[in-house]
Amino acid sequence: MAKDKPRHKPPFWRHVFSWLLYLKLWSWAQLPHRWLLGIGVLLGLSFKALSKSRRRVIEKNIATCFPDLSAEKQTQLIHQNYRETGMMVSHTLKAFLSWSDDLFKDLVIEGAEHLKEAQAQGQGVLLVSGHFTALDIGGRVICQQFPVSGVYRPHKNAVQEYVVKTSREKYAKHMFTRDELKGIIKELKAGGIVWYAPDQDYRRGQSIFSDFFGTPASTITATHQLARISGCQVMFYSVKRIPEKPYYQLAISPPLDNFPSQDAQADTNRINQGIESMVNDAPEQYLWLHKRFKTRPEGEGPFY
Repeated sequence: MAKDKPRHKPPFWRHVFSWLLYLKLWSWAQLPHRWLLGIGVLLGLSFKALSKSRRRVIEKNIATCFPDLSAEKQTQLIHQNYRETGMMVSHTLKAFLSWSDDLFKDLVIEGAEHLKEAQAQGQGVLLVSGHFTALDIGGRVICQQFPVSGVYRPHKNAVQEYVVKTSREKYAKHMFTRDELKGIIKELKAGGIVWYAPDQDYRRGQSIFSDFFGTPASTITATHQLARISGCQVMFYSVKRIPEKPYYQLAISPPLDNFPSQDAQADTNRINQGIESMVNDAPEQYLWLHKRFKTRPEGEGPFY
C-alpha cells in the first residue's frame, strides 16, 4: 500500500500560535536524549503541581489497581508516574521530530521472529499494546524494522493533526483512523501488520465490561472482531523505558493460541489480562491520568 498523501498544511498566520509552539518543540527534539528527558521530568513535575483534577484521577486509578500497596508506596508510584508522564512528551518529540536516527537504529525487538514468521506465511498480524509513556518510540522503532500500519485518534487542532499524521507517515506504512475499519480489515487480510492500543474508555464502537486489575472497565471488542473477520494473528507489543543505554526495551509476544474464540467476552478478558501484565512490568510508565473507569455498569455511581 502506498504512503498516504500529506494533509493540507494549515496556513501559518491563521494558526500562528500553534506553529510557534511546534517550532519550539521541534528545537527541543534535536537536543541530546538525556537533556530532552530532563525537560520531560520538569514538565511532569510542573503538571503535578498545577493539575489537581488529574492528580485525583491518577490517585484513584492507582489506589484501585494496586490496593495492596501501602499509602507510602502509592505516593511513590504517583510521583514516579508524573515524571514518566512528563517524559512521554520527550519520547513523542524524539519519535516525531528528531532528525537523528541514532537512538532508534540499534534497538533490538525481542520476539521479532514471531512477526517474521507471520510475514513468511503471508499472515496478517494485529499488534496490541497499551498507552505507555514510550508508546511513540516503540512505534517508530517497529515501523523502521517492519512495514507496520498504525491506528490513531485524529486531533481537533489542525496543526497538531498535521504534524502528528505527517510525522508518523514518515516511518509508518499507513495511518488509519479508528473509524476506518474496512481499511484495517483489508490490510490484515492482505498479510499486513496493524498496531493499535485498545485500553482506553472509548465512547464509540462496541464495548463490553471486562475486568482491568479486578475492576470492570468498558473495553472495545475490536481485537476479537478484527481477528475473527480477517483471520489475522494477535500479538502483544510492549515498550519500556530503562535508565541506561539503549534506553528502551521492546518485546513482541508469540501469537495468542486459539484466538479468536467464539466468545467476545473471553477474548476481551484475555486482551485486558495481557495489557495488565505489561503494566505490572513498569506500572510507573502507564498513562494513569486517563479516566479508564469513567463508564460504569448500569446502576453504579460516578467513579471519579
